[in-house]
Amino acid sequence: MEKTFTYSIVIPAYNESERITASLDKVLAHIATQGWVAEVIVVNDGSTDNTADIVRSYMRQNPIVRLLENPGNKGKGYSVRHGMLEALGDILLLTDADLSSPIYEARKLFDAIEKGGADIAIGSRWIQRETQTLRQPFYRQVSGRVFNIMLRVVLRLKQKDTQCGFKAFTRQAALSVFPPQRIERWGFDPEILFLADKFKLKTAEIPVEWANDERTKIKLTDGFRMFWEMMRVRWYSITGQYDHLKPAEATILR
Repeated sequence: MEKTFTYSIVIPAYNESERITASLDKVLAHIATQGWVAEVIVVNDGSTDNTADIVRSYMRQNPIVRLLENPGNKGKGYSVRHGMLEALGDILLLTDADLSSPIYEARKLFDAIEKGGADIAIGSRWIQRETQTLRQPFYRQVSGRVFNIMLRVVLRLKQKDTQCGFKAFTRQAALSVFPPQRIERWGFDPEILFLADKFKLKTAEIPVEWANDERTKIKLTDGFRMFWEMMRVRWYSITGQYDHLKPAEATILR
């Protein structure tokens, strides 16, 4: 019989050997402190360092830790989809491997779903800017704001911050937006939120504590890729490639 969990915590990872140990220690300690019935899924995106070996060492000591392997380096969007579709929890949390948003902030997203009736709760760095304990460099703040304006114009997304790597989904919402996801690298977040709007899912944007990590994997060229991926989502919409999609039925939930 398949084991069930209240929460699944999905962590995409690419060459995270410097950070994954501290992050897993914090996540597992918080799960124990809170008494959560939870699993932790690390999705290894073709790392060339010993990220996978580190996770396996945790698996030997803690059965709630799982490692999923991508078939090579496929991108963050692919990794998140892989983890979400393998997760067994009723509420599925995406968090970055650096824990830029501390794991204790997850309660805010869970409450938005469990008490506020949201289908998706996304962490936001921009609703209350004072929650940013360590901000990005100025040029990245500006580029992020410009990208957000373009998302509002091109995809008509209303969220102030689509790119924060801290999001929670009901199981039904995850099974609605991730199977049809086409964008597999950094620009997957806007597509997920676009599909959420299409399926009329309730999305809550929640201010969360967040600190920039200078070791971020995002490069300037990724910004250009994300712009192109945004236009791809718009093209898919214009040409009717999302029109046949339907949200997951509640009957498929555990």
